[in-house]
Amino acid sequence: MQDNKLYFETLHSGYGQYFEIDKVLFEQKTSQWHLSIFENARFGRVMALNGAIQTTEADEFVYHEMLTHVPVLAHGRVKSLLIIGGGDGGMLREVVKHRGIERIVMVEIDGAVVDMCKTWLPNHSAGAYDDPRVELVIADGIDFVASCNERFDVIISDCTDPVGPGEVLFSSDFYAGCKRCLNENGIFVAQNGVPFMQVESLQDTVRRMSTYTRECWFYMAAVPTYIGGAMAFAWATDNPEARKLDLATLEARFNEAGISTRYYTPALHQASFALPKYVEQAIRSAMTVTA
Repeated sequence: MQDNKLYFETLHSGYGQYFEIDKVLFEQKTSQWHLSIFENARFGRVMALNGAIQTTEADEFVYHEMLTHVPVLAHGRVKSLLIIGGGDGGMLREVVKHRGIERIVMVEIDGAVVDMCKTWLPNHSAGAYDDPRVELVIADGIDFVASCNERFDVIISDCTDPVGPGEVLFSSDFYAGCKRCLNENGIFVAQNGVPFMQVESLQDTVRRMSTYTRECWFYMAAVPTYIGGAMAFAWATDNPEARKLDLATLEARFNEAGISTRYYTPALHQASFALPKYVEQAIRSAMTVTA
């Protein structure tokens, strides 16, 4: 925070945004992080970490719906699902909407984050932690996937940006561990930043993940809080047909699931895999260079 009334985001060099602070709800400073939760008239409650906006009440539904419903409905028969990160509970809220999923494991490195978000961002989880299918594991995500003997149909990495503590969740070792934990034809997805501002991160993912899966691609959605253009979500699987489903199939699966959404639609799901030319070029370029 730069003063008592404004929060300046400093994620990108030479470019940023600010939020008016109507009321500070929670603030914690340690030698490693500076975490703030405050109220803003337009975005509701906002959580920021080390100069980067993590989530807001107003637009979190875009991010969480796209990271959840795209892989779950593309797979079509998800029985087990793993979330890495996601301590605010928004991802879990969307996952538990799918009644056909029998087992949901969520791995969060810090239990205090979960408790804090239940207190200050209760609308994110909306009671999802009480679902009997959910197992919350307090552990480091990279250690969990390295030692886990269980397999999952979908793995969602709801990680922070690839700087500081979150950097390991973009590493080759992490991707290798996730691949090992996927069932046959399972799907891995992860937030991968805003390509216009963070194209190197996208290319690093291609170089590292494509070693382990038959297909590494991306889909996109515009999340207003994450400035600099549309956000990319990494998509990795050994089943290339999963992202090529026709609209009728997606609509049938969506209707059968009986879930309510504010952003996701089957048509948007299908369209989200159509990438801008500069993003396609960055991906193709990265595929020719090993990590």
